[in-house]
Amino acid sequence: MAESVVGFLIKQLSTLLSQESTLLGGLRPDVQFIKDELGSMKAFLRQAEAKEDDDSQLQEWVKQVREVAYDTEDVLDDFAFRFARGDADGFFGRVGKIYNSIKNLNARHRISLEIKDIKARVVEISARYQRYQSLYGTQEIGSSSLHVASADCDIRDQALLIEEAKLVGIDQPKKELISKILDDHSHLKLVSVVGMGGLGKTTLVKKVYDDAAVKKQFQSHAWITVSQNFQFNVIIKDLIQQLCEEIRQPVPPQVESMNRVRLSEFVRDFLKERRYILVLDDVWSLDAWEAIKYILSDCNIASRVVLTTRITDVASASCLASHDFIHKMSPLSYDESWTLFCNRTFQSNGCPSYLEEVCRKILKKCEGLPLGIVTMGGVLALKDKDKIDEWEMIFRGFGSEVDGSGKLDRIRRILLLSYSDLPHHLKNCLLYLSIYPEDHPINVEILLGKWIALGFVEEEEGMTATDIAMRYLKELINRSLIQVKDTWYDGRLVKCGLHDILREIIVSKSKEQSFTAIITGYCTRWPDKVRHLAIHNFTGNPPQGFSSLKCLRSVETFGNKDSLTTSFLSKFLCGGPKFLKVLNLASAELDSIPKEVFKLFHLKYLDLSGTRVKIIPKSIGQLQNLEVLILFGTTITELPVEILKLRKLRSLIVGRAGDYSNNFALWGFKSPDGIGKLTSLESLGNIEADSGKIVREIGKLIQLRQLWITKLRREDGKELLYSLLRLTNLRELYICSIKEEETLDLQHSVSPRLGFLTRLSLTGRLERVPEWVMSLQSLGTLNLQNSELSEDENAIDCLGHLPNLVELSLGGAYEGEALCFKAGRFPKLKELDLVQLKRLKWVSVEEESMPNLQEFVIAGCKLMEGLPLGLQNLTELKVLALADMSDELIHEVQNLDKQREDYQTISRIPQVRIGHWINGEWKEESL
Repeated sequence: MAESVVGFLIKQLSTLLSQESTLLGGLRPDVQFIKDELGSMKAFLRQAEAKEDDDSQLQEWVKQVREVAYDTEDVLDDFAFRFARGDADGFFGRVGKIYNSIKNLNARHRISLEIKDIKARVVEISARYQRYQSLYGTQEIGSSSLHVASADCDIRDQALLIEEAKLVGIDQPKKELISKILDDHSHLKLVSVVGMGGLGKTTLVKKVYDDAAVKKQFQSHAWITVSQNFQFNVIIKDLIQQLCEEIRQPVPPQVESMNRVRLSEFVRDFLKERRYILVLDDVWSLDAWEAIKYILSDCNIASRVVLTTRITDVASASCLASHDFIHKMSPLSYDESWTLFCNRTFQSNGCPSYLEEVCRKILKKCEGLPLGIVTMGGVLALKDKDKIDEWEMIFRGFGSEVDGSGKLDRIRRILLLSYSDLPHHLKNCLLYLSIYPEDHPINVEILLGKWIALGFVEEEEGMTATDIAMRYLKELINRSLIQVKDTWYDGRLVKCGLHDILREIIVSKSKEQSFTAIITGYCTRWPDKVRHLAIHNFTGNPPQGFSSLKCLRSVETFGNKDSLTTSFLSKFLCGGPKFLKVLNLASAELDSIPKEVFKLFHLKYLDLSGTRVKIIPKSIGQLQNLEVLILFGTTITELPVEILKLRKLRSLIVGRAGDYSNNFALWGFKSPDGIGKLTSLESLGNIEADSGKIVREIGKLIQLRQLWITKLRREDGKELLYSLLRLTNLRELYICSIKEEETLDLQHSVSPRLGFLTRLSLTGRLERVPEWVMSLQSLGTLNLQNSELSEDENAIDCLGHLPNLVELSLGGAYEGEALCFKAGRFPKLKELDLVQLKRLKWVSVEEESMPNLQEFVIAGCKLMEGLPLGLQNLTELKVLALADMSDELIHEVQNLDKQREDYQTISRIPQVRIGHWINGEWKEESL
């Protein structure tokens, strides 16, 4: 963690030295010295942190480095707060800066003393670094690496001990892998097994490797553990020794002195006339794979290489040929988990009924992770089965068991290997997830915004911060550290999360490093010197000692609706944090925004969604560093002109969900004139198009990627198209007319070129589908509401030519009695929703239409006289949902004759749902 803190600080120091050189004045040499010294230590820090658990002196040194980095960051932010403010130009701007300089002479002197104190501390830490480097650094790097590699191998060997508990759920994947290995191909084939640590990859492959049928198929067999500390010469010599031992020949003496090239040639020559199976266990990098693959001989002999890895990219890169195969490990099912748990804990005797409740709660924590289940079972197997309170204590103390001091240290070390392998910027991103409660679904878009605001995302030329942050997230997913919880059919990530055991480890690591702290229930005092604070279900009176919170960079709140009042928040902000960058008060009990919020000079992310705040005051203009302002779900309908001072604003989301049946399109906000000045905006919603002037202003926001525009009048349609011509970066576009009977006039000679647009929603009458919509080659999701398209226009059929459309929702969008989906249309469509098509009687699906459809929803189409004709042609259909249909149709579906073809079709669909939408909730009826 110290490495990531120092890396983050060095980036800040570089920015300060390049952009604020004049402002630094005489402090520049000291700042440069601190940067250079920390930079020279950074490379050693990763090695030091890997050893600190075994060396108390090294542990203390790492702690000192981390603390001096934190203190330096605090001084830098204080410096920016004192001296980098004020954006006035001309005479008044110069006078203001002179005034501030005079006013802050004492502050400059104090900051100067703090920087000199930090420099002195860095000098002392640096001297100790030189001593440690001589002990642990380059002089012993070879032997130390071997030591770490040996430790990794020990952990891999321990992973195989899952065998002791008679691992369940392995027979089917074992059978599949053996089939892939033994099938008849006259060339080299690779099989990769990928998944997070502890899923049993090594155990599965060992069972396959030791299988008699597999052994018999090959002349040579070898198992190599690659590990994080990959050393080519070491593992190749190990491979040569295994190959020679198998044929009972000594290793040629010249092997010991061979260089990398000659070792590779030796192995290739040995293998080229043999049919071999080689296991490469625990491969961590593409570089390791690239180095090893050149020794593999493929001389038209059906040899096999089996590779295990936690990293998806490594599995993909190794399996490029069409006959190669990737097996993705999945967690055990609940039933399999329970069987494994009982086997390990009760030696297959079954769980006593009085322990079942607590055992199932403990099992839930393991989330199907075999190593976690086996290890936890091993702990519980030693407990007295008559003392239920001891078992409850294990459940309540689960977090301490995996923090390095408990009996689950083995799984902790296995999972921490993935964390330790991360570059410093990804460590910060992962540790920040520890603020979220257990099982809390994490909104991807919101998470990325916070990473950016906190400075975790490093700038790269030609890329937006959002794109870089998304790349970070995908890298953590790729490394099996973050789990995908929900996606749209077009592949866009919606929700993510952490495995419970990994979360406990990350929480422990964050707490240990003073990175995050979590306040839950009743609390008597605030934590000291923590960077990120999460308040979960807080009760009781606010703790004392707000001054201890001065180092805070973010505050997150969860489940604190009644306790986070305006009064409490005022005290909290007044006494403590002045460096806050992220303040999330979603759903807090706020009637107004405390004035202390507007004094937070560094604030970049402010979320007030779901609060009772009604007015945004003019003082919002003081938050000149604000990048994200979320006011969704409030009753705010207008923003002050001072919002235009926030030139760094990237995301502005205001409004509330509307009830189309009663308050059509009354959920936007009235924008001040000049919204086009906010040229950094990437997300804007829900802005009311109450004049042509506002629509023209939108065209100046050329960085926009998401736009929600409501209350559009017919006469402003053409102007909007001209604005869209300039918004070439748009990914998502939502347009809503001013009232239900208003027409969206979007059909003109003006044709926006929205080549990146993936989601489009049009709410309002359409005379026909605009021609420019048909040119949207990237469009994945299309939502048409209240369009009232005529049957004569054949509008729905023309949408079938959109090449990448995966979701189509038609809500009151079609006036015809029959709807035919023709052959060759909608090649990639996965979800189709037909809602409130009030005249619709029949739907037909021709062969080879919608060949990939997985979910088909028909709701509120009360004149439908039967099930869709040709339903049997939808061979990939997984879900058929019928809601609010006529009683006659529902009765017919519920009582289908088993001899009818309709019944045979319905019985093949995995999930058929019949019901009603009541107050936004689905009420199921029996089929």
